[in-house]
Amino acid sequence: MPLPKLLIQLDVDEHPSSFDGVVAYDSGVDHLLRYASVTADNVTSLVHGAMFTRGSDQLRNTAIFVGGSNVTAAEQLMKKVHECFFGPVRVSTMLDANGCNTTAAAAVVCAAREVKLDAATAVVLGATGPVGQRVTRMLAREGAKVRATSRSIQRASEVCDSINASCLGCGSVEPDQVNGIDDARRVLREATIVVACGAAGTQLIDKQTLANCDQLKVAIDLNAVPPAGIEGVEVTHQSARVGEVVTYGAIGVGGLKMKTHRAAIKALFESNEKVLDDQQIYEIAKQLG
Repeated sequence: MPLPKLLIQLDVDEHPSSFDGVVAYDSGVDHLLRYASVTADNVTSLVHGAMFTRGSDQLRNTAIFVGGSNVTAAEQLMKKVHECFFGPVRVSTMLDANGCNTTAAAAVVCAAREVKLDAATAVVLGATGPVGQRVTRMLAREGAKVRATSRSIQRASEVCDSINASCLGCGSVEPDQVNGIDDARRVLREATIVVACGAAGTQLIDKQTLANCDQLKVAIDLNAVPPAGIEGVEVTHQSARVGEVVTYGAIGVGGLKMKTHRAAIKALFESNEKVLDDQQIYEIAKQLG
């Protein structure tokens, strides 16, 4: 008889995310163990508790979810979790700190509904943040020509160098500096896709710029806090036209993001060997379409 599905939620914040906890239960998890303020220095015993309590034929019914608002800290935590495993003694893991992987995956799949990515020229605004980096990498893996922007050309270059080094055979990824509307207008001249991943409540594109982008087919704004990152794109937009541009807002993308999150949690319990990070979660989002 299968043992109950047990998810261990490791959160880097003072309080574990209630959002992630609710989604876990909505995804069919039987029991949820939640831990706060988890770091690479104090996680080992928690991982060992997952590894050594069930027989090899039942390890698939235990899984680990790594989350929290600090994505860098969560990535370090995920790395340490994997270092605790050996041979077949392991459990499946998922990283979605601050929704970075599920949000990015859903955004790119939404763009793919409207244009062929391998023939697209994409601009990612705010490409150095956790979501922006993942959107950039996913677009490049699909063959898009991507311009990754930041207020700092140095930070944009570092992101591009990292993606280009790890993504051989992908579309080109080039850095650019955007410090205002004039810069945004310049980088958008030849773009067919723009994804705004900037800080909450920061407008990156105004209505006039959006209207004057002759080549632009798709605009996705992942900012849910007013003012909009792309003026004229409502948070609820889902394949909604603004002039000649098909637009998606944060809630419009959010439906697929939530489906992807739930499907990924369910997938954790298919075996004890799954590692669900950005690319694996993107593949799940693609299947959901």
